[in-house]
Amino acid sequence: MTNCHAKKGVVYKRINRLVMTQRIRIKLKSYDHSLVDRSAEKIVKTVRSVGAVVSGPIPLPTEKKIFTVIRSPHVNKSSREQFQLCTYRRLLDIYSSTQKTIDSLMKLELPSGVDVEIKV
Repeated sequence: MTNCHAKKGVVYKRINRLVMTQRIRIKLKSYDHSLVDRSAEKIVKTVRSVGAVVSGPIPLPTEKKIFTVIRSPHVNKSSREQFQLCTYRRLLDIYSSTQKTIDSLMKLELPSGVDVEIKV
C-alpha cells in the first residue's frame, strides 16, 4: 500500500521499495531517414537477440533548416531559391542490459552517415 500526500492539488506517492535498473539511451541522428530507420532496426535486432528489453525506436521531431539564396545577385533581387536540410532523429532505450548486450552493441557496424550518441 502506498501513502499519498496532497499539497496544492498535486498528489505525491511514497513508494516503500524502488527497483533500479540500468538503462542505456541511444540517440541516432542523420540527414537520410532511411539510414536512421535501418540503423535502429539493426540495433533492435541485436539487442533482442541478446535478451534485453528495448523501447523504441521513437521518432523525435525532424529539425528543418531552410536557406534562402538570391539566384542572380545583380539583376533580379526578387528571384530566389530555397534549400532545405532535414535532420532525422530516433531514440532507443535499452533496459535490463548485461555486459553481453554492451559487447554486441560495440561490435555492431552502422552506416557512416548516422551519428550515434550513447548514454548509460
